[in-house]
Amino acid sequence: MMDKLFRVLLSPANWCGLGLATVVLVLKAIGLVGIGGLPLAALGYVAGFVAGGLWLGFPKLSGPMWEDALEFTDEGDAREAMSRALSGVRGLVEYNPENRLPASLQANALNLCKSLESLLAQWERSKGVLSLQEGFHARHIAISYLPDALKAYLSIPAQYASSRVLHDGKTAQEIFRDTLAELEGKVKQLADDLASQDAHAFLVHSRFLHDKFGHSPLIEAPPVQTPTEARHDKP
Repeated sequence: MMDKLFRVLLSPANWCGLGLATVVLVLKAIGLVGIGGLPLAALGYVAGFVAGGLWLGFPKLSGPMWEDALEFTDEGDAREAMSRALSGVRGLVEYNPENRLPASLQANALNLCKSLESLLAQWERSKGVLSLQEGFHARHIAISYLPDALKAYLSIPAQYASSRVLHDGKTAQEIFRDTLAELEGKVKQLADDLASQDAHAFLVHSRFLHDKFGHSPLIEAPPVQTPTEARHDKP
């Protein structure tokens, strides 16, 4: 029963329904929708759920829950798609179906989600830009690389993942941990790139101000007279 509930809660259709209902509630809060706001919000949720289901797919109530919960599309605004995918991944990792993720892997996956959310916020306020290739990497880490790696790991029986050596003397758990570390490193590189561009822009602006005002003060201070000069100035 809980699995089916989480399938619905983590589905794109549910996020679309909640988004439309939230818009109605915001309009009610600022006074643009009258007393019928709450019923209208409920209808908005239903309409959003149906539209999201038709567009992105309805939640599946059979099979492994992560199969449906980790399916995301790169459509519409890239940052909204990234945020939607990260919400789904975070929710599934926190739920941790059948305790398939040991505490250390769970923490690593959540830290990566946090780093990606920080990158999104930084990207929004940054004066810098990511190249076409780097922007592609940023989107796909959130929308496909991380979800697909998590989905592939969860498909392996827990005991097998923790004990059977797969490659280079490493188990599936160890390989997944390395994968998360590699993605974390890429996210840090992207964040450093944006920060470097912002720092360079700051430096250029500071040099401009220095060249414009640095060699002479904006207001000239009056000359300081010695006591002797002051006496000579008196009539």
